Amino acid sequence: MIRGLQHRYDLTPSTALFLLLLVIFFGAFLIYPLLYIFKESFWINGRFDLTYFKLIVTDETQREYILNSFKIGFAVTILTTLLSMPLAYVLVRYDFAGRGLLQGLVLVPMIMPPFVGAIGMKQLFARYGSVNQILINLGLMNPKAPVDWFAGGFWGVVILETLHLYPIMYLNIAAALANVDPSLEEAAENLGATRFKLFRTITFPLMLPGYFAGAIIVFIWAFTDLGTPLMFDYRKTIPVQIFDRVKDISVNPMGYALVVLVIFLTMAAFYVSKRFLGTRRYEMLSRGHVAARERKVGVSGTISIYLFIVGVILVALMPHISVFLTSLTPNAGEWFMTVLPESYTIRHYISVFTHQNTMTSIKNSFKYSLLSTIADIILGVIIAYILTRKRIPGRDILDATAMLPLALPGIVLAFGYVGSFAGTPIDPRGNPTVLLVISYAVRRLPYMIRSAYAGFQQTSVTLEEASLNLGASPLRTLYKITLPLVMANLVAGGILAFSFAMLEVSDSLILAMQARYYPITKAIYDLAQRLEDGPYIASAMGMLGMILLTVSLVMAGRFLGRRMGELFRA
Repeated sequence: MIRGLQHRYDLTPSTALFLLLLVIFFGAFLIYPLLYIFKESFWINGRFDLTYFKLIVTDETQREYILNSFKIGFAVTILTTLLSMPLAYVLVRYDFAGRGLLQGLVLVPMIMPPFVGAIGMKQLFARYGSVNQILINLGLMNPKAPVDWFAGGFWGVVILETLHLYPIMYLNIAAALANVDPSLEEAAENLGATRFKLFRTITFPLMLPGYFAGAIIVFIWAFTDLGTPLMFDYRKTIPVQIFDRVKDISVNPMGYALVVLVIFLTMAAFYVSKRFLGTRRYEMLSRGHVAARERKVGVSGTISIYLFIVGVILVALMPHISVFLTSLTPNAGEWFMTVLPESYTIRHYISVFTHQNTMTSIKNSFKYSLLSTIADIILGVIIAYILTRKRIPGRDILDATAMLPLALPGIVLAFGYVGSFAGTPIDPRGNPTVLLVISYAVRRLPYMIRSAYAGFQQTSVTLEEASLNLGASPLRTLYKITLPLVMANLVAGGILAFSFAMLEVSDSLILAMQARYYPITKAIYDLAQRLEDGPYIASAMGMLGMILLTVSLVMAGRFLGRRMGELFRA
């Protein structure tokens, strides 16, 4: 039987060993925490119990939390659609000077997590903030009754998440639109279809797979976002309630029940999208090597396009600008009832590198992210190599398991780690280093796998076969031949894994419970809650994180080119 398996599959001793190690890794740090969550949710006091799930349904407060999270998810999805659809259509279908530059600029809002932008946005839109002062100066607002734009925090969360997530929606829509066969649209036009009817009946239906891919990611991201509601003190959402229950995780199963609810809703969203799309056929049989359908734009059209796109970019950059100004403001008194700060300072940036707590968090984040990136590179290369070069049993299972973290919100695994590893040597209540490194690695592993997978697919296997025929071992062939050929992909994936780990929010907020182990994002959250100079130092740290992510995305983009968008699709 073993010989039969070896004949059918490429089960060499080294491949079998790697598969065993992968089973152990995913079993311990992905499957086990999920199973533990389900066990603690349904098995209470030694018996099967649905009490807490019934409470979620019957308790009015719990229903409000669920409804609020749904409202945020749907609102952000709708707004990102309304913002991204015209952007993608203009940038894909119209040919004008500077299009490449604008295509890059529309992605800029991705460089700052929305929970950091909340610090500055609260300053801009406060009762006596910059926006109201401008309106008062223009005579459009009563100075004795200024508007509290983000009262309650709901719209602050929605707007910030929209401005942060629309690039992900744009990437998916633009890719789907570029793949639409122009001959089908030309045929419809020849039959007399108007431009609107053409888009509604031909173009958009053919774009649906790409659109729904982006919409599902945006909805789940907004639905499960923890950092932004916390920064706006909008606590009536499921993620915040899960965060608040970490402290009593051992005595109150409600936290587990809420996490299971998030898992079910997340899986249901993916299932519905696949089921919906799976019942329709989107093949374009006439599609061949057909040039993209682009229209030349004159001077007036180019000016209109620039005004529209630059306007969107400037609005999307408001959180970044506000955080930058906040980081340069000496204190609250220097930016109160004025449009801009009355004076500026760089001392908050100096504090970032001199204050003990901030320096400790920077060192911690660097350590956690570096170790997790090394783990991602090793695991990503092994998994991608096995998937592209080996015939193994359970190949689809390995692929699905490795990509599962893309569909799991950060709060799910983080909460599962706190519960399932309680009382063990890696209990995060003591020292969270091991679990922070592992959680960062597991969450970003799909990026590394996709980068390496693309590289292996584009590298001819004949080069490896030639090396093996000359007597080189498989390991030496991988090291000397294959890896150098896919190095650009590995560097790009590693850069993204490192930078996103440095700015990971959910895992950091939940797992880091003691100040000496805080990573950057937990330190920013802690500082933002302090009076005096806390928000200003937090803004300076946010700016440094933004610079890091900007450099990382630019470098990764140079290595991956147009394949960059593939990393942000589920």
